[in-house]
Amino acid sequence: MPEDNKGSLSTAGPPSGTAGPPSGTAGPPSGTAGPPSGTAEGALCMGGRPLAAHLRARAPELTRRVLARLLAELPVYAELPNEEIAGDIAGIVQHSLRQFADVLERRRPAGAGEFGRQRDSAALRAEEGVPLEAILTAYRIGAAMAWDELAAGARPSDLPDLQEALGYFVDFQARLTTAVSGSYLEVRQILDSQEQGGRHALMTALLAGEPLDLIVRRTGLRPAARYAVLTLAFTRTPDERGTGQRARVAARRKIRRVRTVLDRFAGEPALTALDASGGTALLPFAAPPSWDLVHDLVAQAGKAADTRVTAAAEITGPAGIPAAVTQTAEIIDLVRGTGRPPGLYRLADVLLDYQLSRPSGALALLAGLLEPLDRKPELLHTLRRYLADDLDRRATAAALHVHPNTVAYRVRRICELTGLDPARPTDLQLLNAALVARRSLG
Repeated sequence: MPEDNKGSLSTAGPPSGTAGPPSGTAGPPSGTAGPPSGTAEGALCMGGRPLAAHLRARAPELTRRVLARLLAELPVYAELPNEEIAGDIAGIVQHSLRQFADVLERRRPAGAGEFGRQRDSAALRAEEGVPLEAILTAYRIGAAMAWDELAAGARPSDLPDLQEALGYFVDFQARLTTAVSGSYLEVRQILDSQEQGGRHALMTALLAGEPLDLIVRRTGLRPAARYAVLTLAFTRTPDERGTGQRARVAARRKIRRVRTVLDRFAGEPALTALDASGGTALLPFAAPPSWDLVHDLVAQAGKAADTRVTAAAEITGPAGIPAAVTQTAEIIDLVRGTGRPPGLYRLADVLLDYQLSRPSGALALLAGLLEPLDRKPELLHTLRRYLADDLDRRATAAALHVHPNTVAYRVRRICELTGLDPARPTDLQLLNAALVARRSLG
């Protein structure tokens, strides 16, 4: 019932004072099916009530109590994002409770292949870095609470049913723990090998611009013919705005979801170096994708990870990757520095800013065109807004919370002080270039 498989029953014994099954009596003989489910006289009962029906009826309330105890007693769970607690963890707790109710009803142990949901949940926790010890402790807590619920009100005459139910209970927990631990360790092993294995080595070699024949010899992998080179920048999700385990898990979840979208888009694992703020991705392709598809990819990644993604992209062969990474990183800096909205950008989208950010003696001269406004910050701010609004006086007034006549007055003052009039096409180009130059020079 705890997290990654919340809802799983842990290995707690019967209530204090209740004798366990005699040695060797852990449920019915192997291979012996219990009475048909649904027959009143064939149902396992405790305190006069059928155990399976009682557990199903109490599953929602018991799930809430299990979650409350996990949050109170396990710091790692208290720091998990709310999305995790109310979603996957609560779902697994209730699923495991109902799954064990099925075992009690049919009076047969669960099969090893019936723990798929718990295995999937454990795999997600492994990717998010939740310790295995915490996961198993959560299962033990949940199992103890489930058994207490089942055994409450047991009478001496219930001893045979109590012994049989306990046998199923211990078997269920053993199988569940094996499935959860195996899935968790399997994913961790894969993640660890990826970090130090072939894909990591291939990406390192491509970023370093190594010759193709050397890359093949060193990594055993042959690079794709073309790559979509992306530099990505992410905003922080609500759960990342803090410290501790909650923020760390939220960051890992965001990265995992972005990677999943990238892998699906490329049709094979993408080469990525990502952290909570962004990073670099190399998406292999036999033939270059259309820019519309890459644009959709960025939107899908942001939606899947609940973050706003700003991306710069270039498509190139293996030899062009180092230069493409440098250029896309510069584009991201320009996009963020000029206040553009999130989305996909190419060099063509920022040509003027990019060119004016290159070292040149003209930069200082361009920036100097606006020096007369240095002591009039309200004029400089109005100019930026006015140009961004395509010389729309009313839109600028609304954005600045002033009267349109105030905007008109400020524009006239800008003309008087700089000698440049935004209404003249040549002057408009110079004003835009001067603002870019000022940003480039800091």
